[in-house]
Amino acid sequence: MVSTDWKKDLRERGYRLTPQRQLVLEAVDHLEHATPDDILSEVRRTASGVNISTVYRTLELLEELGLVSHAHLGHGSPTYHLADRHHHMHLVCRDCEKVIEADVSVAAPLITELRRTFGFDTDMKHFAIFGRCANCSRTVADPKAVSGGS
Repeated sequence: MVSTDWKKDLRERGYRLTPQRQLVLEAVDHLEHATPDDILSEVRRTASGVNISTVYRTLELLEELGLVSHAHLGHGSPTYHLADRHHHMHLVCRDCEKVIEADVSVAAPLITELRRTFGFDTDMKHFAIFGRCANCSRTVADPKAVSGGS
C-alpha cells in the first residue's frame, strides 16, 4: 500500500512539506511513471507559477530522502514513481511505449547468477527490459487483427 503521509515522512527527516513538495509528490503518485516534464504539467494544473527547475530540485531532494525513485526507460528524461511501492522492474514496449511493472522476484535466477558469477548485487528498481508487449506482438503477427481484417 502506498503511504501518503508525506508530511510525517518529511518531518521525520528534518524537512517540512511545502506546497511545491506536496504537489510534486501528488503528481508522481497520480502519474506513476512520469518524466519531470509530465510532472510539471500536472503540477501546473494547480500551481501555474511552478517552473521546471523547482520540479527537478524537488525530485532530487525527494529521491535523496527515499520518497521517490527513478528509472531510465529509454532515451531522454528518467521517469519517477513513489519509492514505497513494491520493488519492480520495468518492461518497456518499443512499439507503443507501454510500461509494465514486473515484480523483481521474476528475475531471481538472474540476480542469483550475477551475484554468484560476478559478485555483483543488482539494483533491480532501476532496471528496464525493452521488447514488445503482448498486444503489439499480436499486431505484428497478424496485422489484420488491428485493421479489422480488411
